[in-house]
Amino acid sequence: MPPLALSRSPTLTPRHLFRRRPLPLPRPRPFTTTTPPPPALRISPEVTAALASNTPLVALESTIYTHGALSPSLPSHLDALVRSHGAVPAVCGILAGVPTVGLTPDEIALMTREGAAKASRRDLALLAARGEHGGTTISGTMVLARAAGIRVFGTGGLGGVHRGGERSMDVSADLTELGRTRVAVVSSGCKGFLDVGRTLEFLETQGVVVATFAEGREGGGKVDFPAFWARESGVASPGVVKDEIEAAAVILAQERLGMESGLLFANPIPEEYAIPRAEMEAVIETAVREAEEMGFTGNANTPYILRRIKELTEGRSVPVNKALVKANVARAARIATELAKMTGGTLATAATSSWTGVDALGQGSSTSQGHRQADTEAKPEHTSRADVLVAGSVALDLNCDYAGGITSGDSKAVSPALHTSNPASINQSVGGVGHNIALAAHRVSEEGKVRLCSMVGDDIAGSTILSALKASGLDTSCIRQLGHEYASTRTAQYVAVNDAHKNLVMAMADMAIFSSHSFPTYWNSAVAAAKPKWLVVDANWAEADIQTWIHAGREHGASVAFEPVSAAKARRLFPAPSPRDHRGPGPASATLFPRAAVDLCTPNQFELLAMYEAAKQHGYLESPAWFEVVDSFGIMGGARERFVAIASAETADAGIPVQAVNLLPYIPTIITKLGANGALLTTLLARDDPRLRDPDHARYVVSRCVNNHPHVGGVYMRLFPAVERVADVVSVNGIGDTFMGVLVAGLAMGGKVEQLIDVAQRAAVLTLRSKEGVSEEVRGLKGEVRRAAEASR
Repeated sequence: MPPLALSRSPTLTPRHLFRRRPLPLPRPRPFTTTTPPPPALRISPEVTAALASNTPLVALESTIYTHGALSPSLPSHLDALVRSHGAVPAVCGILAGVPTVGLTPDEIALMTREGAAKASRRDLALLAARGEHGGTTISGTMVLARAAGIRVFGTGGLGGVHRGGERSMDVSADLTELGRTRVAVVSSGCKGFLDVGRTLEFLETQGVVVATFAEGREGGGKVDFPAFWARESGVASPGVVKDEIEAAAVILAQERLGMESGLLFANPIPEEYAIPRAEMEAVIETAVREAEEMGFTGNANTPYILRRIKELTEGRSVPVNKALVKANVARAARIATELAKMTGGTLATAATSSWTGVDALGQGSSTSQGHRQADTEAKPEHTSRADVLVAGSVALDLNCDYAGGITSGDSKAVSPALHTSNPASINQSVGGVGHNIALAAHRVSEEGKVRLCSMVGDDIAGSTILSALKASGLDTSCIRQLGHEYASTRTAQYVAVNDAHKNLVMAMADMAIFSSHSFPTYWNSAVAAAKPKWLVVDANWAEADIQTWIHAGREHGASVAFEPVSAAKARRLFPAPSPRDHRGPGPASATLFPRAAVDLCTPNQFELLAMYEAAKQHGYLESPAWFEVVDSFGIMGGARERFVAIASAETADAGIPVQAVNLLPYIPTIITKLGANGALLTTLLARDDPRLRDPDHARYVVSRCVNNHPHVGGVYMRLFPAVERVADVVSVNGIGDTFMGVLVAGLAMGGKVEQLIDVAQRAAVLTLRSKEGVSEEVRGLKGEVRRAAEASR
């Protein structure tokens, strides 16, 4: 039987909506074709719009907020988590007697503050008639979701048949609701203290589709139905689904068959949070026995057992509860997204969350520099992979070229006048080091192989940037838009004021958004999902965040490149050691070749000097581990002559080769950009590197290992002259970023550094002749980059 056609428009004024007294009942009147029944359901405008456009929707219960013992931030994280997957969250509940789908944060806060009853199917009419609040359980949420037309519901653990239920008839209403209401419920099975076997038997009698996500395990009865805190229950799952696509196909098939029974998709708790089955069974047996001895039955049984389990596990069950709820909601969002794709729907944009204190991907935010708040719970997920992930800045650039003005006589002013308005030609473009690197890599790579991870504010500049990124074809799924209720969430902007000859007079940069907000959990998840071959980190992040990014890259198997940005910011790669480091000079956490944290860096000579000085100042060049690597190089007297022969006397006298060699244990490959003099490659060779034995490379081998170091083979240094002398320079902005982007794109294709430097230089020349941060003509080098990479294999 199809659901009742219920109104989706609010019918009560805000004053009436929040009244606790029963609403006055109208005088009964007969229903006719011209007098429709009064509306029984309120659906929020956002959910109504999503229903109309077939945008993915995920129903969420409200009792987890009104009666849950989890953290107060959980609602905001679940809201943002759903949105990060392109879906719209729809929290269901009874608000002042009005069944509502799409409760707002303020409405949920009101219900929690004033007190709300638990509302299953049986309670909906009572609470509506009395004008009271109700936090809907699984069964209550299913009723409202089905009435609204929402297909997927994400929750924690399902109710079930209690132990001894064959005598007490203590069976959760969740089970019978699944038997008659066509909503797909994603849960971590049923709560582990229930009778799992009898619960599955009851669901079979009710005709409910039950399937567990395989997660790489074999089907055919070999996959256990999960038991909430534990991934296995000892009872085989009646069915198995491979992934979200298959789950969505099952939902669609159920609809097309016209079957009104529900579907249960069991999602095992992530392995890192699971409590071993044997350990949980012992805890559960104790809690259940005590509940029986103390006479807790019916509605009082479950709260008592959950409280005792928390006590018996010494609080371990609480973070597990939060983890499984988040995992289930994320999976529900992905199922809803796949279902929308199958039925011609559109994904929701990852706009700023409506929840105060949380950005669009569920991350906490700080309010000022020096009080940076790291997210400790949210773990947004992305499903697609990328060859190159760039973690860096994106900014709106404004270039103001003074248009000139007549002064006394016939002479024209070259520079703008102070303290007054000046005529100018102002050009606006999207810039930022991270953006430029990603765009350059994108223009020479296959579609979808490059992703930028950055932040913008919820302002005009942020909207402009997002539109421009989409137009350029860059993947924007990792661009976080922070709400303007926070301090320092303005979109980064760079304003350059140039004279009539286009020489810089003054520049203003506002990059506070990158130094004021820290989201390590999200960053780690972004790298884990992308599994990039190369991670590029620019120095606009704070020192601690740079280290977080680098650690995430290493943890997930990526090679890491560092872009210094400027001399001042380049120092951030070698921060002062923590006071907790007491194991001699240099930070104890620093890693060196062959496990160096950074694989590649492309500084100019000033940035190289800044990194060298920071490393020296903070003890990195005094540690015994560093000395052991450098000592194996065997660079003794006569090294200057080798440096002059390879690079030039000018370069050697500037100390560039010495600085690079000293940093090699921490950065095994350094390409120093020398402007019109080209690029100097300095790299540490492993013992088995073929260049040590190749006659064509012999003149570039500065030294060979002299002390049988187990990993070091020698030091390689080679100057790559500039590919072209450029007279018609238009702008120097973005040339270094273009060089890095093209280089890393080629490395991700399997190329070698020495085969790619010249094509990267050619790309930089194209940008040198362009007003853009990355020349559009860089696209023309795509084939050349591919050929250079193939030649390296």
